[in-house]
Amino acid sequence: MQRPLLNRRLEGLGTTVFAEMSARALATGSVNLGQGFPDTDGPREIARKAADAVLAGQGNQYPPGPGIPELRNAIADHQRHFYGLGYDPATEVFVTAGATEAIAATLLALLEPGDEVIALEPYYDSYAANIAMTGAERVPVTLRAPSFRPDLTELEAKITARTRLILLNTPHNPTGTVLTRDELRKIANIAIKYDLLVVTDEVYEHLTYDVPHIPIATFPGMRERTVTVSSAGKTFSFTGWKVGWVTATPELVDAVKTVKQFLTFVASGPFQYAVAGALKLPDGYYERLREDLKKRRDLLTAGLRDIGFDVYPADGTYFVTTDIAPLGETDGIEFCLNLPERAGVVAIPSALFYDDKAEGRTKVRFAFCKRQGTLEEALKRLKVLSP
Repeated sequence: MQRPLLNRRLEGLGTTVFAEMSARALATGSVNLGQGFPDTDGPREIARKAADAVLAGQGNQYPPGPGIPELRNAIADHQRHFYGLGYDPATEVFVTAGATEAIAATLLALLEPGDEVIALEPYYDSYAANIAMTGAERVPVTLRAPSFRPDLTELEAKITARTRLILLNTPHNPTGTVLTRDELRKIANIAIKYDLLVVTDEVYEHLTYDVPHIPIATFPGMRERTVTVSSAGKTFSFTGWKVGWVTATPELVDAVKTVKQFLTFVASGPFQYAVAGALKLPDGYYERLREDLKKRRDLLTAGLRDIGFDVYPADGTYFVTTDIAPLGETDGIEFCLNLPERAGVVAIPSALFYDDKAEGRTKVRFAFCKRQGTLEEALKRLKVLSP
């Protein structure tokens, strides 16, 4: 009998919907509020650093496996400056091809077939694929509307002898939830009580609005059991550069390194020099970024609400989750598939981020990391949906 062409653990995952919907936006001339990337580039002086690195021959050949020293030092300085976390850049900082690879390499390194991973649902789509690749099983703790807060009693109740780690995402994509200090403290206590590892995806760490981001690694007893993942793409608006990183103890970094070398080996050579410079930007850069995105969030949120969507507040990321039921719609996937033709706008159906399809059935995610004019044009087009 012929072997299956796709590993059965990956059946049903399909290809990434983000790329498909972006292609649909191009094909239909739609405003793309689906895939999470800005429609303007980041700071010109940082782009110049990348160009200068290419012309100077910096990173055009294989960079060091763990990342160039300049970037590892900058990452360590960043963690110390913003969070008071001290990491040795030589042994506790590791550069990856974006956060997506960092998460994949970490889960492949730390999980065995049969292990269980507790993750906050809805989850970024690569989590399900990565966990499936390891042969482990995902155990969702669902964030439910309208507050999208985690039920930590439920989380603890789902721990079994097979539970290996907790996979966190804060600020949370797609809901925009930012875990509070109290929630993080309770999760930390659970991890310590059951001797669990924590992998935390913090790529939106600088994109929070009136609610501070707090790394779980800052809590007592957590630094030694936490793998923190972040990247430059969202913070500096260069998502195509794919420069991410891991910070953790030497033992955990070594485990990730063992896997990563057989994935991309190395990546983003010249861009590593540019990101090292970006991480040295003054605090005012981050403050302006937050204020600018907050204004765009408020513009899109108010506009969608006026059209008739039920809109849930987002404390972080650059996404807002909506419910289309007030528009008389019953299926978010069908809604998003038809939206380019109906209104000339692309959005993402949240059901794709859920195991609990009923919970996500009528929810739709919009990205507000676009220029004001782009958002205004999208809202103008979406008015055709008003009841």
